[in-house]
Amino acid sequence: METVLANMAESESLETVTEHERILQEIESTDTACVGPTLRSVYDDQPNAHKRFMEKLDARIRNHDREIEKMCNFHHQGFVDAITELLKVRADAEKLMGQVSDTNRRLQDAGREVTAQTEEVIRCRIQQRNMATTVEKLQLCIPGETPHLCKNLSVYYSALKTMEQLENIYIPRVSQYRFCQIMAETLPKLREEIKEISMSDLKDFLESIRKHSDKIGETAMRQISSENIINLVEVLTAQDLVDFSPVYRCLHIYTVLGDRETFENYYRKQRKKQARLVLQPQSNMHETVEGYRKYFNQIVGFFVVEDHILHATQGLVTRAFTDELWNMALSKIIAVLRTHSSYCSDPDLVLELKNLIVIFADTLQGYGFPVNRLFDLLFEVRDQYNETLLKKWALVFRDIFEQDNYSPIPVENEEEYKAVVSRFPFHDAEIEKQQFPKKLPMSQSVPQIYSQVKEFIYASLKFSESLHRSSTEIDDMLRKSTNLLLTRTLSSCLQNLIKKPHIGLTELVQIIINTTHLEYACKYLEDFITNITNVSPETVHTTRLYGLSTFKDARHAAEGEIYTKLNQKIDEFIQLADYEWGMAESDGRASGYLMDLINFLRSTFQVFTHLPGKVAQTACMSACKHLATSLMQMLLDTELKQISMGAIQQFNLDVIQCELFASSEPVPGFQGDTLQLAFIDLRQLLDLFMVWDWSTYLADYGQPTSKYLRVNPSTALALLEKMKDTSKKNNIFSQFRKNDRDKQKLIETVVKQLRSLVNGMSQHS
Repeated sequence: METVLANMAESESLETVTEHERILQEIESTDTACVGPTLRSVYDDQPNAHKRFMEKLDARIRNHDREIEKMCNFHHQGFVDAITELLKVRADAEKLMGQVSDTNRRLQDAGREVTAQTEEVIRCRIQQRNMATTVEKLQLCIPGETPHLCKNLSVYYSALKTMEQLENIYIPRVSQYRFCQIMAETLPKLREEIKEISMSDLKDFLESIRKHSDKIGETAMRQISSENIINLVEVLTAQDLVDFSPVYRCLHIYTVLGDRETFENYYRKQRKKQARLVLQPQSNMHETVEGYRKYFNQIVGFFVVEDHILHATQGLVTRAFTDELWNMALSKIIAVLRTHSSYCSDPDLVLELKNLIVIFADTLQGYGFPVNRLFDLLFEVRDQYNETLLKKWALVFRDIFEQDNYSPIPVENEEEYKAVVSRFPFHDAEIEKQQFPKKLPMSQSVPQIYSQVKEFIYASLKFSESLHRSSTEIDDMLRKSTNLLLTRTLSSCLQNLIKKPHIGLTELVQIIINTTHLEYACKYLEDFITNITNVSPETVHTTRLYGLSTFKDARHAAEGEIYTKLNQKIDEFIQLADYEWGMAESDGRASGYLMDLINFLRSTFQVFTHLPGKVAQTACMSACKHLATSLMQMLLDTELKQISMGAIQQFNLDVIQCELFASSEPVPGFQGDTLQLAFIDLRQLLDLFMVWDWSTYLADYGQPTSKYLRVNPSTALALLEKMKDTSKKNNIFSQFRKNDRDKQKLIETVVKQLRSLVNGMSQHS
């Protein structure tokens, strides 16, 4: 038991010692303010523990004293040395101290003024900062207080809201202060200033879009163009090209201020004015395609902007307003295009105009504007285009006709033959069998005309592209325009050609042959159009080419001109006639002028072998009739007063040559003596005078079997009176008066009877 107690006591003693060590360490390392709680723990432990702690503390103190003493002994010599050094520098330190004090005094004197100024600067900067803060706060409360700060309209939204809060919430709370009353009076003025500045910004915007509408429209039309839409990297909108924020801000400001209607009316009025300016064309717009392009770009730009405003704002413009503007614009555009396109004489320019109208219409249609009237206008432009084409091809045809040699086309070999038939559908089995070199019946103008008609069809087709028309409509347009080319332009050129003075009989014959081949080629032109449009000619509504009449009419005109020129040539020969009307007897041979005339007719009718049979026969018959009529008129000329029997005999020889020519069949195809009948009136008249068979004439007159049925009494009387005795020595009846006065009486009797017949005919008629 004692052992246990002893162990316990020993254990407690160790614990106490350990605890005292801990407390001592805390005292040594802890701040003096915290020593109290640590010491208190000594008294809270076992009884008499503080005595042991005091003992432990004394032991620790003695231990530290010994260490301090050791350290002092170790550093004592150094301390002594340091003191000695300090004593040496005391005098210098005192001297330095005096200098420092003096310097400090002088610095204090010098810095006193700087300090005062610095304090003033600090005070001013504090005031400045306070003022800036005040201005900033006041700007939030009263925007527009200084006009130069109102340029940025984005401030207005919060400014207007702030003014509303000031009026309704804050100013009433402090209304007793004078500055609040001033602010309340200023707010309406500030609102008006905001409205004026925002309106000024809107005016700048309107001026800007007026200047840039060309670019806006150009971009929009380029995007709708099929060839450009493929190459377009990104689709631009009006908002990409124009800053619409001034409109939005101004609209918002007027809306907030309760004056939206004023803003809407102003905007619409100004846009109507701009619309009228945009729709006004330049006087020389029709001269270049750029003039039309700029005109369309401006209009498209205007309506693209309006469409954006329509969809981006609520009620600033309405669909009814834009429709009204568009209808007004559409009427003006159509009137302008009708006027200016009528001045266009270049088909390429008209074609470019058509392409611009199509793109213009497609662009605006994409924005929801109706464009049917524009496509209707294109039909009028198409007619104008066709007119310019017809004028252009009239010059082409004229050049072809002027350069033609009006001779059959010579081909030396197969290659040249194929070159011709590749341009013109010519087929003739007889000519194909002939050996080279050979000649084709038509002249070089025929394949050229045919090729140019095809070129015209291609040119006409270009207008139909992109018109959104069916194949049947395109086919109909091509056929109608081709008909106009044939029946009007080519027909007119042929008619003018036929009437030209330098076109002789040979050329006229070739023209007739040419028109025959062109008429034959019309069916190939129909096939050509069918291959282009894929519309069968058997379709019910298909327009047929009636250009055949063109070539028939030209051929008839050429035939008539042949007859006219033949007669003119006959007249030229007859004008060379120089009869001696008083000759006693003929020289026994035909007149030279007449033989030259007959030789001319023979050579001419040989050229007619290529003409259709009826044409050659008609020409020959016409020439013989005209010759007979001219000879008859020569005998009956009132200027011719006297004719001898010798002259009658000479004239008879000439008529005999005419009859021989007629009977020689200069043109094949006449039956019997059909051609000789052209001279039957002359023959019976001359036989009557040559035989002097008046008794038979008078006895058989009026009988269908009369030998002189074709002799008119007035004609016989006129010629007989030219042969009467006029008491002139050279009168052919002077010998009768000497030899047989009874015959003279017979002549007088015949004259009286003829006059009686003539008078009877006039009374009967």
